[in-house]
Amino acid sequence: MLPIVPIVAVVFLMILLSGIFTVKQQSAALIERFGRFMSVKSSGLQFKIPFVDRVAGRVSLKIQQLDVLVETKTKDNVFVKLKVSVQFVVSADKVYEAFYKLENPYEQINAYVFDVVRAEVPKLKLDDVFERKDDIANAIKGELAEAMEGYGYGIVKALVTDIDPDHTVKDAMNRINAAEREKLAAEYEGEAERIRIVAKAKAEAESKRLQGQGIADQRREIARGLEESVEVLNKVGINSQEASALIVVTQHYDTLQSMGENANSNLIMLPNSPAAGSNMLAEMTASFVASQQIGESMKENNEQLKLEKPKQKLHR
Repeated sequence: MLPIVPIVAVVFLMILLSGIFTVKQQSAALIERFGRFMSVKSSGLQFKIPFVDRVAGRVSLKIQQLDVLVETKTKDNVFVKLKVSVQFVVSADKVYEAFYKLENPYEQINAYVFDVVRAEVPKLKLDDVFERKDDIANAIKGELAEAMEGYGYGIVKALVTDIDPDHTVKDAMNRINAAEREKLAAEYEGEAERIRIVAKAKAEAESKRLQGQGIADQRREIARGLEESVEVLNKVGINSQEASALIVVTQHYDTLQSMGENANSNLIMLPNSPAAGSNMLAEMTASFVASQQIGESMKENNEQLKLEKPKQKLHR
């Protein structure tokens, strides 16, 4: 009879131990007694009546994510695939509802996502789908939160993580984008070319202005030098006409000497008689006088026309 006692003690201990169980952190266990729900056990060391109570199931209280791929059509008749990520969690105070009221919560959430996406996306054009994906996500979250709350599920976030139109549409969009960028590049290149042309024109204008100013200064100094030369010659008894002829002849020979120093220059021979300088001066003077007379004549004609126009108006 003595060996029976240890056996009974071991059996009793095993039965006692079978009533002890643990529940992991961020999870809950549901206890049933003869098939009827009794209680929800939270994390830690727990006890149940052996052979009477049983752990019907365990529910995770962590945030879970379900990815749903939905294919639908936009308002402009473009087929597009949307990947929607739904983050949800079982409420700690509604573990009973989450476990007993829904057979398959994933299929339920999946159905609501399909329903919302296929109701919202056909209202939008393809470009608007990309721009308003947050609005679509908010609509999904609002619909799911209202529907799943009674089942013990809380919707943390709904995200539209990917929008994938048909490959032919993507190729067309890429070509449009490339054409827009090429157009913008051409506009920038044209603007740069315009700036270069304007800058070059301004530089040439400034160069011409400075060149003209230099020529004017040069001629002014030459005239001043000639004036001083004539005054010096007048002081030694040479009149203005003879002085001018002498200066012209001197410049003529200076020019010949300068051209002779350069082997590649073209030489134009002018008359070298003693009266050449005087004749050249006389011809230049006659040209200046003729030009002045023509200018005065044109001025008088213009003034006469101005006086006649009022008279014609009065006559009419």
